[in-house]
Amino acid sequence: MTTAVPDDMGLPRRLGHLRASVASAREAFDRPLTSYYLLVGASALLLTIGLVMVLSASSVWSFKVYDGDSYAVVRRQLMWLSLGLPAAFIASRMSLRWVRALAYPAYLFSLVLLLATAFVGTTVNGNQNWLGVGSLAIQPSEVAKLALVLWAAHIYANKERRLHSLHQLVVPVVPGLLLATLLVVAGRDLGTALIFFAILLGMLWVVGAPARLFWLAISLVSVAAIGLAATDTERVARITNFADPFQDYLDTGWQPAHGLYALSSGGWFGQGIGASQQKWGDLPEAHTDYIFAVLGEELGLVGTLLVVALFLTIALAALRVARHTQEPFVRYASFGIVVWLVGQMIINVGMVLALLPVIGIPLPLISYGGSSLLPSLVALGLLIGFARNEPEAARALAARRRGRAAGVAAGASHSSHSA
Repeated sequence: MTTAVPDDMGLPRRLGHLRASVASAREAFDRPLTSYYLLVGASALLLTIGLVMVLSASSVWSFKVYDGDSYAVVRRQLMWLSLGLPAAFIASRMSLRWVRALAYPAYLFSLVLLLATAFVGTTVNGNQNWLGVGSLAIQPSEVAKLALVLWAAHIYANKERRLHSLHQLVVPVVPGLLLATLLVVAGRDLGTALIFFAILLGMLWVVGAPARLFWLAISLVSVAAIGLAATDTERVARITNFADPFQDYLDTGWQPAHGLYALSSGGWFGQGIGASQQKWGDLPEAHTDYIFAVLGEELGLVGTLLVVALFLTIALAALRVARHTQEPFVRYASFGIVVWLVGQMIINVGMVLALLPVIGIPLPLISYGGSSLLPSLVALGLLIGFARNEPEAARALAARRRGRAAGVAAGASHSSHSA
């Protein structure tokens, strides 16, 4: 009869495997091209999910509005995507000198567009934030987000050695961003104004502004936002009812309440793509501002967490680029783009979850709309270009190209000898 001997080495062996796995993951994360692959992979997945969700969320509305054509909206999104992908590729290949040379013209052009929108813009859902150009309508504030980030990054990169001075921190970036914000507020678009303010705070934080400047800015903007919201009875109702949309279910609570219905009926894994019930007319803006609710209904909690994780992956990769780079402009621009895209995602998701008032902010890369998609793709293209141009990443890509060329040459030589 044999007696079983306890495997005292079981736990140490498992801990050894765990340590080896952690070390392997850390080694993979520290590879030169990690940021590049994370940015490309996460962006591609978000665009794919976004295209599928635009098709699903817009199909019923599109059928009603476009005389039985359920694919009219998604075809437009495909058109914008076909324009945005080449633009992103070009942005990823542009030299820093060219990107920085465009910073001032882009900023001035965005101010002109915002000024024109404030005076002759088109009002949609109470916000005068659209500008008609012939048969085309654009939202200049979306273009301005990218322009503001690049302009502020360019200014701060030029002042890299003088940023210990409060005057150099403030002038001209703070007045310049506040001017753009005031032009947006003139069109009653408080949601975009919050994004502009987040970009301003993010840029001030990354250049090391003192804490008292943050408290002053937050206090002034909070007072201004409350004052502006109080002048509009609809906004007051949204602010007072957002925590419990069911208390005004048939009026201001209709949209957030049906957004919560959509999310709650999705469960863990969702009803399946195309199976949303709320998109049949109960949920306004199902393919734009509230597409996250349809996504939760059709793909469940797993789908919503996947989308959030992909945005955080982009943020992680971009911040990794910002930490490793020796170029101040790359550091500041990368951080500004992260604040813009991830901040907008957080506000949109918080709005759909009824944690924030409904303020009309689209979900980047997912919601329908060329005005939002094109600048976002260009921004991602710039991030991918920054990642490609990291010294170690550039050397790894060059070595890979040389290896591929050598393999092709060896294959051609072997074929000629065989012949």
